[in-house]
Amino acid sequence: MLRMIAKSTLLLLASVAICCVLYPLTLWAIGQAAFPFQANGSMLTGPDGAVVGSRLIAQPFTKDGYFQPRPSAASYDASASASSSLSASNYALRDRVARTLGPIVKYRDGRPVAPDVEQWFQKDVFQGNPGIVAQWADLHNSLAQAWVAADPKNAAYVDDWAKQHPAVVAQFIKDNPATPAPKAADLAVVFFKDFAKANPARFPSAVTKNGADGKPITAIEPVKDGSDVQSIFFDMWRTDHAQAELQDVPGDLVTTSASGLDPHITLENAEFQLDRVAAKWAADLKRDPAAVRGEIEGLLQKHTMAPWNGLIGEKLVNVLEVNLELRKRYGQPS
Repeated sequence: MLRMIAKSTLLLLASVAICCVLYPLTLWAIGQAAFPFQANGSMLTGPDGAVVGSRLIAQPFTKDGYFQPRPSAASYDASASASSSLSASNYALRDRVARTLGPIVKYRDGRPVAPDVEQWFQKDVFQGNPGIVAQWADLHNSLAQAWVAADPKNAAYVDDWAKQHPAVVAQFIKDNPATPAPKAADLAVVFFKDFAKANPARFPSAVTKNGADGKPITAIEPVKDGSDVQSIFFDMWRTDHAQAELQDVPGDLVTTSASGLDPHITLENAEFQLDRVAAKWAADLKRDPAAVRGEIEGLLQKHTMAPWNGLIGEKLVNVLEVNLELRKRYGQPS
């Protein structure tokens, strides 16, 4: 009996030593010696030598001087990798795609659509009805609630409105007895309807201005144009202008990857963004836009890759790598 216990114990210790010590230690040593970059997460550094991210994980870029990655259902959080799981019939998917397209899509002749969306919004084509903003909130309750929940400033704005309109809130509670103490998101639809009456053809949007001390202050104000109007109301504009001929856009510009963390975009996607990126850098550097565009286009070609050395698949560009090259060459965008 003791002999069996001794042999079993010896086998257990040997297994632990081999599987938990020797094997991982061997792999670590091989990785550090032969593949140090990959073994340590494929981390990339900026011009100052500081680590800025992994070439394997997408991260958001919002400035016009940078190329932007695919949309991410995981908000580019590597610990929450996920796809959107939205079906083609889900309006939330249509809305997300429309919001991406609104500020960037163009007509067939190259003219941007965004100014026309703003003009249409300002004319308030739904005359005699509650207004574009009120109709949007009434048709898409979940989107109105999502706007409130998206930013603490939005929720605070609705809370302030609720304090100033106790009669409207009281009527909401009367109509919704199951919600005796409504939160800001619960009041989203009635808030937007009241806002539309007080601010025709306006939408509550974050506006940044310099305060008395010279420091920037962001507050919610009624606006008649800007990225929120262009993106949120593009779908309604498109429905009202179904015959308008628009340019096609690369599929990966508006669709998420299965992981939500795909670090690459297609070369077609990058070239679609090229005019915006080049125009921003040309303005910042006060240089000829055509010359800057040519330089950045050459940079894209330099950083283009495809599976199996180009034998199969789409040509791809790593967003973080190419944006780092832009920063090294031109500095920080304003």
